[in-house]
Amino acid sequence: MADLFHKQAEKYAETRPSYPSELFQFIAAKTPRHDLVWDVGTGSGQAAVALAKIYKNVVGTDTSQQQLSYGPKLSNVRYVHTAPTIALPDLHANVAPPDSVDLITVAQAFHWFDLPSFYEQVRSVLHKPNGVLAVWCYVEPVVDPTVDEVFWHLYNESQPYWAEARKIVDDRYRNLDFPFHPVDGEESTGPFEFAAEIRMNLNTFLTYIKSWSAYQTAMEKGMYLLPDQTVENFRKAWGGDAEEIKVVKFPIFLRIGKVGA
Repeated sequence: MADLFHKQAEKYAETRPSYPSELFQFIAAKTPRHDLVWDVGTGSGQAAVALAKIYKNVVGTDTSQQQLSYGPKLSNVRYVHTAPTIALPDLHANVAPPDSVDLITVAQAFHWFDLPSFYEQVRSVLHKPNGVLAVWCYVEPVVDPTVDEVFWHLYNESQPYWAEARKIVDDRYRNLDFPFHPVDGEESTGPFEFAAEIRMNLNTFLTYIKSWSAYQTAMEKGMYLLPDQTVENFRKAWGGDAEEIKVVKFPIFLRIGKVGA
């Protein structure tokens, strides 16, 4: 599935939201140790940068070298390009030794994973019993009722071009197989809701749409999801001034749990 993102890596890096500090503060408060994080599917490093402010060391891995090339270079962040599947000996050699990781994070990528294989890796490298796995997704943006109406018309039209895994995101990660223990102070593993905000003009908002995997898939099948009429509908809904800056809100849904003994 990484191929879906290779061709629009720059658009992805430019337009995807930064995650709110409240999200990372919540996760950090549930992590007893703050030495090492493995950020899986790190992409262009949106989460890794924030994690590096709280944890001593972060390893960000991704199957897309192009995505990784956009990751900010920080002294305590190490980016590793991995194959779509990685054996435990390779994981231990190139990412982290067994029982050494305090926190594993997956931002907007968990729904692509082969979960049995990934959970084997999680249980191998997380520090027991209190190592934490935190996975989250963000869903469709909220701008204002007028823009949202045009957006949802487009999003509904785009459904045939999304991968099956997208349904897990549309479900807000509610029904994930997530076999971990609630972290201290919580009665469940979530989902817990947060929100990210980003300021966009119309062009940036349309570039965000062009960063969708579904947009690339549609183009490969000869379907253009942003024809002139749709762009004009967005322009009118935006208020006529494409340079106007609007606050775009992305709801975030977090599942979090600890590995146990």
